Amino acid sequence: QVQLVESGGGSVQAGGSLRLSCAVSGFTYATYCMAWFRQALGKEREGVAGIDSDGSISYADSAKGRFTISKDNAKNTVYLQLSSLKSEDTAMYYCAAHYWGCGASWWDISQYTFWGRGTQVTVSS
Repeated sequence: QVQLVESGGGSVQAGGSLRLSCAVSGFTYATYCMAWFRQALGKEREGVAGIDSDGSISYADSAKGRFTISKDNAKNTVYLQLSSLKSEDTAMYYCAAHYWGCGASWWDISQYTFWGRGTQVTVSS
């Protein structure tokens, strides 16, 4: 059974940083795409960043230059480093996965088979 468990969220002031973690278990596919999404109150869920099994990385425009996605295969964990946080980054952040490469459509929610429950990030100005 595949499980994705996010952690690392919290409350931080604008300009601050957080590191989110997504611990993955039961996922045995050699080819995969792991991604972070976020959903603010009253808004649709949107892609933040994706990383696939060969290390290819994609970012949403809102994340470029401020967020960094990475993975530690030995720990079965995907990370999202959030820096220079803004109030508009306030959202529930979700980890998601599917078992083919990310490709140009990494941001497409419908492609993802597995989801975590999310971790809340709140940025105060």
